[in-house]
Amino acid sequence: MLQTLKNAWKIPELRKKIIFTLFILLLYRIGNVIPVPYIDVAALASYFDSVLSTTILGLYNAMSGSAFSQATVFALGIQPYINASIIIQLLTIALPPLERLAKEGGEEGKKKIERITRCTTVALGLLMGGAYYVMLKNYSAQGFTIITDEGFLPALVIVLAFTAGSALVMWLGEQITEFGIGNGISMILFANIISGIPSMIGTLFTMAWWQVIIVLVGVAALVLFIVFINDAERRIPIQYAKRVVGRKIYGGQNTNLPIKVAMSGVMPVIFAQSICSMPATLYVLFGWNQGWFYNNIWDSSSVGYAIMYFLMIFFFSWFYSTIQYDTVEIANNLKSNGGFIPGFRPGKPTAEFIQKVINKIIVFGAIYLSIVALLPIVAGNLMEGVKNLAIGGTSVIIVVGVALETVKALEAQMLMRHYKGFLD
Repeated sequence: MLQTLKNAWKIPELRKKIIFTLFILLLYRIGNVIPVPYIDVAALASYFDSVLSTTILGLYNAMSGSAFSQATVFALGIQPYINASIIIQLLTIALPPLERLAKEGGEEGKKKIERITRCTTVALGLLMGGAYYVMLKNYSAQGFTIITDEGFLPALVIVLAFTAGSALVMWLGEQITEFGIGNGISMILFANIISGIPSMIGTLFTMAWWQVIIVLVGVAALVLFIVFINDAERRIPIQYAKRVVGRKIYGGQNTNLPIKVAMSGVMPVIFAQSICSMPATLYVLFGWNQGWFYNNIWDSSSVGYAIMYFLMIFFFSWFYSTIQYDTVEIANNLKSNGGFIPGFRPGKPTAEFIQKVINKIIVFGAIYLSIVALLPIVAGNLMEGVKNLAIGGTSVIIVVGVALETVKALEAQMLMRHYKGFLD
């Protein structure tokens, strides 16, 4: 990885792309510390650390680089854009007009879907900004002086500042995608997560030496495990029959259909964590009494929460696989191109075999995601100091995945430019 970055830096065009990406990330980090008017940042941060860190808002805070708990301009981070993208993807499957636009619209259809996604991002930014203001207002009504000036104008300024910040983050991510290296949204998430590394290092110094060794070895093993699974795939052999067209013979080659083990990425973990953390968030927002049911079912360190988390990861892994792979369409495409899987007839038998393989991969992929997601919870229950590190399986998967994708993007750029040292 370091050698790839070093080689890429020697190429002037790639060096400009890397510098541009770092410059955009610097602008983003500057915006991440600019507070929104009419909010007491210190009071909000203190209340967040003591009450809200174990709810779904803790996930939002980690994804925003601690901007959510400090009510900065970029407090909503990239979440409105991610949610808008997911909503539009689901609607593209559910609504025939959007499906036709995606499949038959070509480049113009792709641009229209991107415009719809941007408009949806702004709408979600307004909705989430308004919800954030209502949450802060409710806390102020409970005796916590978080909003320093109430009224219509301060409320409008706060909501519009959050919305404008989410739109600006979306624009910054698009600039990285177009003119920089890698996917802009992934790079912003990567920057947010690694920004918490200094505080984690400070927390390590407060732990016993044997706990520090266990944590470091465990993180290293987890990273290696994620890298191994990220590149793992099941390859289904495909053969193409020979066809005579005129005087030429086409086909006859052997290839494969690759299906990645981590086909759904980190999305099942994010959705599972959001749903499992929702009851704890409602308990905090409405001030409900936290009795036995909360402590044993919805508390993030309880056994009941771990079981619910595990089941939700399995469900969303299956859900995303059904969206990504249409086995009937794959079988029809193979049949129309003269391809077939050895030992299976084209058509329905091929589709059933592919679905059987995908079902097995879903189970293995869900177990992999469950191990990564639940390991920090188990470690936190065994060692008290690990809870304060705020190391989540979601964060580790995102960081490792983005790093691998960025290296692959640089290698692809060097291959396109016929970089001699790389080809040797």
